Amino acid sequence: MDTHPNAGPKAPVTYRHDGLVCVDHSLDVPLDHADPHGPTLSLFAREVTAAGREHEDLPRLLWLQGGPGGRAERPNAAGAWLRRALRDYRVVLMDQRGTGRSTPADRRTLAAFPDAAATAAHLAHFRADSIVRDAELLRAHLGGDAARPWSVLGQSFGGFCALTYLSLAPEGLAEVFITGGLPTLTGHADDVYRAAYARTLAHNERYFARYPGDQPLADAVAAHLERNDVRMPSGERLSVRRFQTLGITFGTAAKFDSLHYLLETAFVPGPRGPELSDTFLRGADAVLSFAERPLYALLHEPIYAQGGRPTAWSAHRIREEFPAFDATGIADGDAGPLRFTGEMIYPWQFEEDPALVPLRETAGLLAHRTDWPPLYDLGRLAANEVPVVAAVYYDDMFVDREQALETASAVRGLRPWITNTHAHDGVRADAAVLDRLLAMARGTA
Repeated sequence: MDTHPNAGPKAPVTYRHDGLVCVDHSLDVPLDHADPHGPTLSLFAREVTAAGREHEDLPRLLWLQGGPGGRAERPNAAGAWLRRALRDYRVVLMDQRGTGRSTPADRRTLAAFPDAAATAAHLAHFRADSIVRDAELLRAHLGGDAARPWSVLGQSFGGFCALTYLSLAPEGLAEVFITGGLPTLTGHADDVYRAAYARTLAHNERYFARYPGDQPLADAVAAHLERNDVRMPSGERLSVRRFQTLGITFGTAAKFDSLHYLLETAFVPGPRGPELSDTFLRGADAVLSFAERPLYALLHEPIYAQGGRPTAWSAHRIREEFPAFDATGIADGDAGPLRFTGEMIYPWQFEEDPALVPLRETAGLLAHRTDWPPLYDLGRLAANEVPVVAAVYYDDMFVDREQALETASAVRGLRPWITNTHAHDGVRADAAVLDRLLAMARGTA
């Protein structure tokens, strides 16, 4: 049963701002789509149209955002892709289950379950297969009896969902656009993270080549953290290994340089020598806390799980194969130069981040779960008839190029565009990315 305070059917709410017409929708969906009469969740979606075109019979485009566990972009902060898309479509921004205004899943709401096993069983229904089935119910809800297939734009994890959509319900799709989101269809999480660590090291090299003065500064911060119990303004400790996860910023053009401008605020004079500034510590906390996206941490490895093999904290295990990330002893000169990690999730984060601590046992159960259903139908993808185009970013830190191209070759008719002009956030940064994909889909590029 849904306990979200805003649950239940609601009449659509319409409002206008900044040249946009927004219509808010909500509907109830089954927690488990195999049990349509069981517990339900509330699903929220916002339909956006360019002002003056709200009464036109425009096709719909569903935006599937990155993640997992990220809410849909809000119209006032959406990337460059939105304004371009609104020239041709009604855009649907769906808060994937557990996020935003859909029934939330975090340490507070999940505390209603009697134990970690019940919580893990609940969260097993929050992967791409459930998201796709939610989307099909939303499509029917918006279109009524005459619901037409719609277009889908999947960014990052949204691209993973798009491939699951092509596997489970291709009849609901008119065309698919994917940006930085072609996952391995058959590989284990170990394969994903082994490739990811190598790419992350390469991005470290790019970063320190751009900012060579940051290397001794990063080493000094790590040494200070190893010697001292440093608390962020939130009260939680900033450890060396948690500091290293700031490397997640290397993966996008918008944030690649942000660590540099954070590090330049690192030290201030203290009564007993240099101390880390509140400006630095608050900036680190803003990047590192999972308070706004706990599902990202809980489901980051399960999104790769299929069949009977558990992920078993893959990123944590595979890290041992890359000693460059070991900063133990950096204060005594026994390690270094410091290297930052990327989007990997580790079991110790469920000990250090207050937003995750109550979910530690649940995370362990998900990591060792073995009965995950398949996310992709290889036969259906090989026989695909839906037009699919995909941007593959040559130096993408988050999605492996070779794995992406292998997947592209497994989907009948998929046209990849390989580019080194953009980073993982290309579709948000530059409307030309969606422009190019639209041209490809329409046969003009």
